[in-house]
Amino acid sequence: MSYKTILLVVGVSQFESDLRAAANLCASDGAHLSVLPIKIATLPPVGDFAAMSAAWLDERASDIEDLGRAVKEARNVLDGLGVSYDVVGRYAESMWLEHDLGERARYADLTVIGSSLRSDERLRAGVVEGTLFHSARPVLLAADLQSATLRPRKVLLAWNASIESARAAREALDMMRNAEGVNVVLVDPKPASGAASSRSGGEPGADIAAYLARHGIKVTLDRLPGAGRQVEEVLNQHALDMSADLMAMGAYGHSRVREKIFGGVTKAMIDVPVVPVLMVR
Repeated sequence: MSYKTILLVVGVSQFESDLRAAANLCASDGAHLSVLPIKIATLPPVGDFAAMSAAWLDERASDIEDLGRAVKEARNVLDGLGVSYDVVGRYAESMWLEHDLGERARYADLTVIGSSLRSDERLRAGVVEGTLFHSARPVLLAADLQSATLRPRKVLLAWNASIESARAAREALDMMRNAEGVNVVLVDPKPASGAASSRSGGEPGADIAAYLARHGIKVTLDRLPGAGRQVEEVLNQHALDMSADLMAMGAYGHSRVREKIFGGVTKAMIDVPVVPVLMVR
């Protein structure tokens, strides 16, 4: 789809690189950049000691000052970049962070998360989960936003026939249509049987490859063996081998709690995106 509003979520420090990269993304597509600097509110003290309450109020006041400086800094940077933009800060209570972010992201076509949030993993986790679970919008994650593009030459579509991967394929359709080539990648696929065979034709990946080809997309179907490796290892290595500019994938095919405890493909890709990753829930 065409992205007309892109949301960049940042903390209150060391975000200029992400800001400039997001502005470049918007400039390439004539999109509006909406910047959301966030500071998680300091939790109130336990107990009712006056000294503790005074210290808490002072800390909150300092947080709000930091947020105000971040908003001003972002506006100063963007003023000279020639893109349409708005910057609105948010002092977020931790228990409402995910819902607040999801609500804000509903008014953008895409949320972008770069490396600047690495300095605050608690905030980053809330941003990722809030935008994925509460916005109904895709999220673009990158270890370095300078490497991200909305016009990728080579795209890896991670496919496992789940609803989430189908949504990712639909969301990335325009980018795949304009790419030089798309590799649909399945790791350790199992041939369908019985009723499932009539739906998939018994050839894992064949239906999605045909669907994309009808949209004029140049498709290569890669069925890869895991060979004892984790799925995310296979996907990341293949993305590097094919020089992919973008990986598109569905997020959290398993429950979020299970992935937090035991790990999973989504968690691994969120933690260390080897190439820019477009995630859709």
